[in-house]
Amino acid sequence: MAIVRFGEMRRLERVNVASALIFDESQERILLVRNRKGSSSYWSLPGGAVEAGETLEEALKRETREETGLEVEMSNLYSVREVFFTERKQHALLFTFLANIISGEISISDPDNEILEVKWTDLKTANDVMPYLPEAIKKNANDNNLNRYYYQGTVE
Repeated sequence: MAIVRFGEMRRLERVNVASALIFDESQERILLVRNRKGSSSYWSLPGGAVEAGETLEEALKRETREETGLEVEMSNLYSVREVFFTERKQHALLFTFLANIISGEISISDPDNEILEVKWTDLKTANDVMPYLPEAIKKNANDNNLNRYYYQGTVE
């Protein structure tokens, strides 16, 4: 983990991110998206940066629709994570909300061409492909009695 010095932290751009934790209780699985990062990829929950003038809820719905083709309704705030992305020079606050599908079918209509795949996965697989997620999310996506803030650290 890289160390970010106080002076460097003040120069980081602040970015708010809204993501959707879409949990299928009947099959104990969550919806994930595989993101393009240069010549590699990584898995995450559907979501993305909040645009100027946009609420967290609007961003969550827009990003989920773009990345998965699904219309969702936002439920409770599930967690807030904080991470410093030193390479991007960003200080990000990641707001994860429980979300329920209200319509649509899985399809990708991502205008930024960053999403490679969308799929349902069991919690064990989600743990394997997203080790950065808080243990609380990994263990039980529906437990409402968990600590909701996590300092995720610094990523280069």
